[in-house]
Amino acid sequence: MLGVTVLVAPASAPAARAQEPAAQEPVPTPSPASTPAPAPAAALTPPSSSQALSKEADGLYRAGDFAGALAKAKDAVELAEKDSGPDAAGVADCLNCLGMIHAAQGEFALAEPVYKRALVVNVKARGKDDVEVATTLNNLADLYRQMGDLAQAESLIKRALEIDEKASGPEHQDVAVTLNTLASVCEAQGKFAQAEPLYTRAVAIFEKATNPQTPALATTISNLAGLYSAQAKFSQAQPLYSRALAIFEKVNGADHPDVAQALSNLAGLHSVQGAYAQAEPLYTRALAIREKTLGPDHPAVAKSLNNLAAVYDAQKQYAQAEPLYKRALAINVKALGKNHTAVAATLSNLALLYVAQKQYAQAEPAYKRAIAIREQALGVEHPDVAVILTNLGALYVLQGQVAKAQPLYARALTITEKAFGRDHPDVANILEHQAVLARKASRPTEAQALEDRVKVIRAATR
Repeated sequence: MLGVTVLVAPASAPAARAQEPAAQEPVPTPSPASTPAPAPAAALTPPSSSQALSKEADGLYRAGDFAGALAKAKDAVELAEKDSGPDAAGVADCLNCLGMIHAAQGEFALAEPVYKRALVVNVKARGKDDVEVATTLNNLADLYRQMGDLAQAESLIKRALEIDEKASGPEHQDVAVTLNTLASVCEAQGKFAQAEPLYTRAVAIFEKATNPQTPALATTISNLAGLYSAQAKFSQAQPLYSRALAIFEKVNGADHPDVAQALSNLAGLHSVQGAYAQAEPLYTRALAIREKTLGPDHPAVAKSLNNLAAVYDAQKQYAQAEPLYKRALAINVKALGKNHTAVAATLSNLALLYVAQKQYAQAEPAYKRAIAIREQALGVEHPDVAVILTNLGALYVLQGQVAKAQPLYARALTITEKAFGRDHPDVANILEHQAVLARKASRPTEAQALEDRVKVIRAATR
């Protein structure tokens, strides 16, 4: 996910928040087959250029040329099929690359059948207990996590973990990768107590490696820090984010995109604590790195622009925030298409900005467009749809249009409870909005019951 708009507080004027994904939610360590790995020697035909094409596709993807990457990945699949037949292991590797590129562009409906076919081919070519089967299960599980189908994601990733542990042993780094993804799924479900030992076990495995100072370790440490940050355990999160930054700088150099991500994570931690003076220079440095290494029109640059804008927004520096949001929006539309979820996230941020300035007539269409994009890209019952439904409801409350807000809150609550269960922190956020609405409608008993339920949920998830 390239950006997730947070729920506004049910106060008079909602405030925007930082958008960097890894600052607030986990980014699983990439599965080995996300960048195509060669199949076992026995399963390969004589040297072919399909793997070379996949590597080219991966390079273009990392450079932000998604159209070029997609074309190369499709060519790789076609060539692998021509060289080896449709059920060869090398075809599955190329399909994994193609699925990754579709997923990165938010084309989940296209990524899903590609990953599913890769799974079928891998099972047929390599056997159901092969580590490459686990890799594809990992990729597919992470796709379902992004799509909000957390039950399906959990089922697949647990199967992948069983394969990895059986094939490679419980201390293998492939196991750590899979543990990381499983932890991210648990975290998305609000199961923080289950996620923490999974992350810590993954960290321990990476630390035991011959060369522990790797991006995989740094990413997992960052994810553990994000878990602590989500629980407001900021003193535990900060040293982990700082350690991850140090690893990335040592391994990749000071101007690498991974360093920009780590800087953004640390800045996000400062930002959620209101330490904007500490967050701003970190976000600024991250933006400079991304512009230098990836070019001014890369989606990662748009993420940095969103983050920096959010810092200005939170300090009521609206004139500085708005052009940054608009530039981020233009980059995402150009690079990813007008119906990408990153576009929806930036539109929602802009709407929050307009709400803070009481420019309600501009905020409403931005929210509505963001909802339409997320419904199309993710489905009408995705939790990210519920977020913007809640924000739109809050906008109507601010305008005294209570009748319009109530069904939006009700729908958001239904979606969120279905996705996460009745005791998730996001459920508490929506209930809090409903409590404000009940008090405005002179229904104090209902409001008190809602507020009591909010307290119970938040006490349980601390």
